[in-house]
Amino acid sequence: MGDPALPGVLVFGFEGPYGICEAHVEELQKHFTLITMKQFLENKTEFSQKIQAIYLWGGRPVIDRELLLSLPCLKIIGNSGAGLDHLDLPFIASCGVKVAHTPHAVSTPTADLGMALLLASARRVVEGCQLAVSPDTKHFSINWLGQEVSGATLGIIGMGTIGYKIAQRAKAFEMKILYHNRNRRRLEEEAAVGAAYCARLEDLLQHSDFVMLAASLTPQTQGLIGRRELQLMKPSAVLVNVGRGLLVDQDALVEALKNGVIKAAALDVTYPEPLPRDHPLLKLKNIIVTPHIGSATHQAKWQIMQDLVESILAALHGLPVPNEVLLK
Repeated sequence: MGDPALPGVLVFGFEGPYGICEAHVEELQKHFTLITMKQFLENKTEFSQKIQAIYLWGGRPVIDRELLLSLPCLKIIGNSGAGLDHLDLPFIASCGVKVAHTPHAVSTPTADLGMALLLASARRVVEGCQLAVSPDTKHFSINWLGQEVSGATLGIIGMGTIGYKIAQRAKAFEMKILYHNRNRRRLEEEAAVGAAYCARLEDLLQHSDFVMLAASLTPQTQGLIGRRELQLMKPSAVLVNVGRGLLVDQDALVEALKNGVIKAAALDVTYPEPLPRDHPLLKLKNIIVTPHIGSATHQAKWQIMQDLVESILAALHGLPVPNEVLLK
């Protein structure tokens, strides 16, 4: 647990797929007494008064009303990552608890992965690797082709920090950039990356060779890409999703990929995660699926941890909280 004189912070655990990074434990214990969910559940009477913050790593521990109401001294929830769709923000605020997240730490690696998926899908990298290493391969066909990215049109849906960084990378590939966003960017920001604003999502879908989803999941964006939207896309188009799985109607996507409505898809996010092993998306050849690794770099995870420590300490000392999430 560490030094009992330090403020208590609830974590999910130290092991397994949802445990906090082993490399971070020593640094965290310089500032906090770490209390695992197992320890808390085994002795709520002792720990409920000690826990002043929750360190949310990969969406764990799950924040529900029962947990919140059992922590009377809780001051802040520190959420790793930018997405907040797993948190009931109004109820958390009604408990007098602050929330901080780490949007800046995850934006660069997620933009990198978005471009990696775009390039891999366009040039059929996964298929090519399988072909190259297959024991059945006798020759490489000169007519085994992908499609070029340079000069193609990229439509970005969600032009926040991640979306804008994707645009910066796409500019270096000499891509034409369209974007659709709740709010239009400043003209100088558009000019810096050569991006054109589409007030209508339909216009972006009809003119894009690649469609990149980098939007947050909200009630308004859930199911944003469904059967109608996929049919508006070019038959040669590729859909890339680094936002959230629920932005896309996955049944409609399976149908579109099977029937040639669009050419391919590359997904870092699905719903649920992981998909059931018999899910039809996993049986298709014209799809790449990665295990939600947008921010999965050593550098990003360390920065996330440092940002959360800073936010939690600020809240516990009554100071302004960096990256605090404010209800709109």
